[in-house]
Amino acid sequence: MADITWEAPFCQDASNCFRIGTDAEGNAYIAVAGQEDRYLTDSREALRALITDIKSGKADHLL
Repeated sequence: MADITWEAPFCQDASNCFRIGTDAEGNAYIAVAGQEDRYLTDSREALRALITDIKSGKADHLL
């Protein structure tokens, strides 16, 4: 298993919390808070692009 450094949970409300993490090899991880053993991983650049697109409203149609 990767040596992941997790950020503090981000919560929209009490039931929708996720965590973002990184490792020394430049990978980024995202997981539901409390389920960090079941994560998605990609490069830091890909995660940065995802967050930027979400903030700009490009994913609003998915919500």
